[in-house]
Amino acid sequence: MGSKNEKQGMKIIIIGAGNVGSTLVEQLAHEGHDITIIDIVARKIQAITDNYDVMGIVGNGASYSVLMEAGIEQADLLIAVTEADELNLLCCTVAKRVGRCAAIARVRMPDYSKEVQYLQEQLGLALVINPEMETAKEAARILAMPTALEVMAFAHGQAEMIKIAIPEGNKIAGMTLAEVSRKLPVRALVCAVERAGEVFIPSGSFRLESGDTLSFVASRRNVRVFMDTFGFKSRRVRDTLIVGGSKAAYYLAQELLHAGVSVKIIEQSRERCDELSVLLPKAVIINGDGTEESLLKEEGIDHSDSFVPLTGIDEVNIILTLYARKISQAKVITKINRMNFKSVVSSLELGSVIYPRYITAEAIVAYVRARNESRSNSIETLYHLFDHRVEAIEFRVEAESEVTGVPLKELNSRDELLIAFINRDGHIIIPSGQDSIQVGDTVMIVTKHEGMTSLTEILK
Repeated sequence: MGSKNEKQGMKIIIIGAGNVGSTLVEQLAHEGHDITIIDIVARKIQAITDNYDVMGIVGNGASYSVLMEAGIEQADLLIAVTEADELNLLCCTVAKRVGRCAAIARVRMPDYSKEVQYLQEQLGLALVINPEMETAKEAARILAMPTALEVMAFAHGQAEMIKIAIPEGNKIAGMTLAEVSRKLPVRALVCAVERAGEVFIPSGSFRLESGDTLSFVASRRNVRVFMDTFGFKSRRVRDTLIVGGSKAAYYLAQELLHAGVSVKIIEQSRERCDELSVLLPKAVIINGDGTEESLLKEEGIDHSDSFVPLTGIDEVNIILTLYARKISQAKVITKINRMNFKSVVSSLELGSVIYPRYITAEAIVAYVRARNESRSNSIETLYHLFDHRVEAIEFRVEAESEVTGVPLKELNSRDELLIAFINRDGHIIIPSGQDSIQVGDTVMIVTKHEGMTSLTEILK
């Protein structure tokens, strides 16, 4: 794994030391980049500089003098992730004028989100990312496949990676992966298995057990075949009850209504209810306190297909999830913003948990890795699985190298690594030893090796 440290790290300025900023510092400092973090709150900067070997500056990230102090003229990349969209866009604009660096902005307002393309082109931004919208897309994918704990999209949605738990008595328990493959009428690949706290990148002889959590990959249309073959329910939810009328709730309702799912939102603020009624005419908007048991029962929580608490408070979301799991059969998704007490949260068996800060950070880390590497291939998609112990990375193959044109069985690839699929012109190939990687493909690998930036790193 030494390869990542031999690469020259980038000089990166991060503005905003909130949830996303601190997650970015953690991941990018770990990958060997030179980080400067800016925030107006001194105690946030202190907390980060105490924990990581990074430079901290207390000040306004849109200020010319503060950016000069941070070394904007030598910087490779500026990432603006403060709470305010306008400030993020202003920071990027100033940075583009003063330095020659690439710029990434977090933009959350629905008004701006419709103009992402325009903002990106006019301001010359490398990336505009909306955590609430990405959270909503992830939640909608899970509600389309409610048995899944996680659903991750690759190859522009043509392939999906699904995480499921094997319940007691399920027919897949006791099968080896080779037997699973023979039983399936379509191609799919089990990429990672967690058992008793340990994660495996399995081979064909690996035998599944009930209680295991597995992640498999297949083309989007074959995912349901895998689920149905082994007795996992694959019907999408028909209705959803959402508590909290946040931006994420608006985006999720929009996605679900578009897919024909009926949506009910409970929101405490009368004013926000009026706004949502105009924005989402097909949804039912209820003005009330979604933490009141009597109101939840009145609105049918006990017979809802799915339930998504999207209040701004993690603890409330967790308690609502535990309540829903106790009194109903609904599929529940919990959104958690902070990471304190992560071990406690994972022991609660909440089911599907979404962390917006990780969704945002992963998109940015993927960009950083791709930019920090040669032009022969770039990273399209990056996900961390099983508490960051496994990475799933989709590379675009842009030039010939020692991994192209060679049958996969002849590649001397590293242990703890699988080539999960090859996407060739939108056709998803779950590869056999005879298949080979070609220029123009995208290739997804699943590995326990951290920080890979190039497809050639799959070789020993």
